[in-house]
Amino acid sequence: HLGTLGGGNHFIEVCLDEADRVWFMLHSGSRGVGNAIGNLFIELAQADMRQHLANLPDKDLAYFEEGSRHFADYVEAVEWAQDFARRNRELMMLAVIAATRKVLGKPFEASLEAVNCHHNYVQREQHFGREVLVTRKGAVSAQKGQLGIIPGSMGARSFIVRGLGNEESFCSCSHGAGRLMSRTKAKSQFTVEDQRRATAHVECRKDKDVIDEIPMAYKDIDAVMKAQSELVEVVHTLRQVVCVKG
Repeated sequence: HLGTLGGGNHFIEVCLDEADRVWFMLHSGSRGVGNAIGNLFIELAQADMRQHLANLPDKDLAYFEEGSRHFADYVEAVEWAQDFARRNRELMMLAVIAATRKVLGKPFEASLEAVNCHHNYVQREQHFGREVLVTRKGAVSAQKGQLGIIPGSMGARSFIVRGLGNEESFCSCSHGAGRLMSRTKAKSQFTVEDQRRATAHVECRKDKDVIDEIPMAYKDIDAVMKAQSELVEVVHTLRQVVCVKG
């Protein structure tokens, strides 16, 4: 799976910024391996809880205590998956640039700074004078001065941002627009024609298999950005011209 895109909301896009400079943007993660690691350690945590904590209110609240049998293995496995995800994106970006050079048939330089950020991950950090494990679900790190990516839906704008280091958010910001409705509801509520109208300005798939990714299934990215004005500042505003869904 290394160097592959994946499905769902994973994408490769060609975008233009406010000065009509070209950006390549992609969204993918650890592919199936992160999910497999999570499922394995959830089962191990639940088994530990059955032995050591009989009154756990719900099995999905199972956890490892630091220093326990599986804690270090879990942290190591998660870090491995995050390294895999980062390398996966690096290889895909190299492949996108190489494919574009081949198709265009003329040289160009990819000279801007690359932004490669995790989402849905855990990391040791210092906050409020303590070392803690921060889990970011649907969020990315927004340490002061750190560059990040906040993509909109296919057909909406995306943003390159710089973190403001807001400690109240554990120096985090949102990973994207976030879904407004489930994939099932989107498929039942919208048609292929709706998808075509919503993405008329983007070269992309416009068929029944991507209706669940229609822009109207996601929150308004402008409202999302306004809500986190204390977390990040916008560096570049991007608009899609090509979107490839996994």
